[in-house]
Amino acid sequence: MPESSGFRSLIDELEANLASGNVQHRLKILQRVTDLFLAGSHHYSGAEIELFDDVLMRLVTEIETEARARLSQRLASVVNAPPGLIRRLAFDDAIVVAAPVLASSPQLSDADLIENAATKSQDHLYAIAQRLKLSEAVTDVLVERGNRRVVRRVASNDGAQFSFKTYEKLVSHARDDRKLGLTIGRRSDIPRQCFLRLLETASAEVREKLEAANPEAAREIRETVAEVAGAMQREVRDASRRHAVAARDAKHLFRSHRLSEMNVHAAACAQQFAKTAAALSMLGPFPIDLVERVLIDKGSETVLILAKAAGCSWTTTKAILIMQAAGRGLSQQDLDGACLRFERLNRETAQRVVKFYERRSKLAADKASGTPVGPEDAELQPAV
Repeated sequence: MPESSGFRSLIDELEANLASGNVQHRLKILQRVTDLFLAGSHHYSGAEIELFDDVLMRLVTEIETEARARLSQRLASVVNAPPGLIRRLAFDDAIVVAAPVLASSPQLSDADLIENAATKSQDHLYAIAQRLKLSEAVTDVLVERGNRRVVRRVASNDGAQFSFKTYEKLVSHARDDRKLGLTIGRRSDIPRQCFLRLLETASAEVREKLEAANPEAAREIRETVAEVAGAMQREVRDASRRHAVAARDAKHLFRSHRLSEMNVHAAACAQQFAKTAAALSMLGPFPIDLVERVLIDKGSETVLILAKAAGCSWTTTKAILIMQAAGRGLSQQDLDGACLRFERLNRETAQRVVKFYERRSKLAADKASGTPVGPEDAELQPAV
């Protein structure tokens, strides 16, 4: 126990060496105090750990980096390691000292990690990105401040949680980082609208590169890339539990004649992309692929057309427009203009436009599967 005569003699010896400035003796005491702590760490009381904390904090002053690094490695995974010491090691400028505790110590709070990520080096951020679990508050800072290496590492961390805003930033970063795009595209928790935006961004990049290399085949390239993107969209949607639940609920309401505009409105107000898409798709009825593409479209016209065709009011249409899905950021003036256009739009006209879009989507699917296209539909060949 820390109160034993042996521990007290170590403190007396420490006091003498601090006064004499004998670093070598101090290192020996550090080794012995650390051994003593680890030997009984699970049984010490809070007061006893506080005493160890005070002694070890005094010992690490002015000792060499290598010794601090060894201490960090030994204490990194200890559940009740001295908290003050752990924090001091975490904020050490030398990454060999800070990294072990930043990556593993359970003694560091979210507040500690956020402060560290906001003030220390990219190597410190990279170490934090390796923790088994990371909250949204911590990943917000890592993605905001981190370089490409840090962002890739935190994106590949299965224990990391991301806010919707940070997922949008990751998708934005992925525009210039194919490896990051693949990483976040594989995450099971990526919001569907962010995945669709990622797919749209990646498809645009692929199209641009292929068309630059072969301008003569631009139309064929656009169609082929759109077909592949659509297939990926459907594949990931089919594997999405969130979409499956939303689709099941919408179908149940539809079959029991209880599906209404209110289901779309409530889901949109709650920022629930999958439920909004599923409810609007069943209300239309429209193909889910078409609805999802419209919901992430940064423009407002296709939303107005789809909502009008489904018989939605301006109140519901407005809720859809201001969803986070597309990040439209519409001003009140934009919304007022959209309202005027919506009120002037005839429902029958909107339904004809939607049917046109549906036929184009079906033609793209038929072409992808090898189904012959009739001459009457030749002019509708999609040019995405």
